[in-house]
Amino acid sequence: MKYYNSKIVSTNYEETLLKVVEELKKEGFGVLTEIDVKATLKIKLEVDFRRYKILGACNPPFAYKALQLEENLGVLLPCNVIVQEKENREIQVSVVNPLISMQAVNNEALVEVATEVSLKLSNVLSKL
Repeated sequence: MKYYNSKIVSTNYEETLLKVVEELKKEGFGVLTEIDVKATLKIKLEVDFRRYKILGACNPPFAYKALQLEENLGVLLPCNVIVQEKENREIQVSVVNPLISMQAVNNEALVEVATEVSLKLSNVLSKL
C-alpha cells in the first residue's frame, strides 16, 4: 500500500486547485495552509520548479477525535493534498493515505478514524 493516492485530471492547474478545495469542503475539510513550492524554491534557492502546491486540509471533527485518542498526533496533521503539474503538463492530485501514516503511531484505536478520513479523501479524488 502506498503512502498516498493520486489521480491525473483533465482540468488545467488553476481549475484543479479550485475544484480540489471545493471537493474538500464537501467532505468537511477546510484548507488551513497552502504552500506554493514553486514560489518558495524560487525565492529561497533561486531555482525553477514546476507548479506544485501543498494544501493542508483539516476535518475538525476527525482531527478532534484523533487528538483525543493520541495527544501528539498533531505532528501528522493536517492531511496534505498536493496539486502539481507534471513534466508532460499533466495535472496530478495526490492525497495522503491516512491508513499508512497512522501505522507509525501504533494505536489501534486510530484505525477507524484513519479509515473514515481515507474514504473522504478518496471521495475527493473520485470527484475530480
